[in-house]
Amino acid sequence: MRFRLTPRETSFYDMFAASADNIVTGSKLLMELLGADTSARAEIAERMRAAEHAGDDATHAIFHQLNSSFITPFDREDIYNLASSLDDIMDFMEEAVDLVVLYNVEELPKGVERQIEVLARAAELTAEAMPNLRTMDNLTEYWIEVNRLENQADQVHRKLLATLFNGKYDAIEVLKLKQIVDVLEEAADAFEHVANTVETIAVKES
Repeated sequence: MRFRLTPRETSFYDMFAASADNIVTGSKLLMELLGADTSARAEIAERMRAAEHAGDDATHAIFHQLNSSFITPFDREDIYNLASSLDDIMDFMEEAVDLVVLYNVEELPKGVERQIEVLARAAELTAEAMPNLRTMDNLTEYWIEVNRLENQADQVHRKLLATLFNGKYDAIEVLKLKQIVDVLEEAADAFEHVANTVETIAVKES
């Protein structure tokens, strides 16, 4: 890590960790949705909306700190990109839950549980990685594993699309379910964006 003569604002580390912990909360709500009766989904969606609002608050706090700090722990653009990508993850997860409720989906297609399992694992890895931004230690395995998970998510997504277009579902149901699985895929992409940003930061700081 580069030696610095100037003090740096360190509260960013805690805020990134809090944002990632909130994403773990969101991933657990996604898992809960899988096993819930249709009658319980609205309440889960409400809790997911609260988590998404908490994520927005965390992101705004990072942006406020960024705008008011003279010295930052790493490049301002990277701080902005990292905060934005973390926020995107929560947005996509909340959107997926909301769509399940709004569309009155009776049963999610087989394979969605695998999508959500991948997201949950990526959330755990991201939450474990954020505190390591302080030292830049033990991050290589994190971004390698998240990129591997994103590749898995791509494969699961393609199989789900094949299932949706195999003729089992009517056209309207295909549109509904495709939008849900596409949003979950976007969440997986956002996890990869976070990992790529962390890699960029680590390379610059090495």
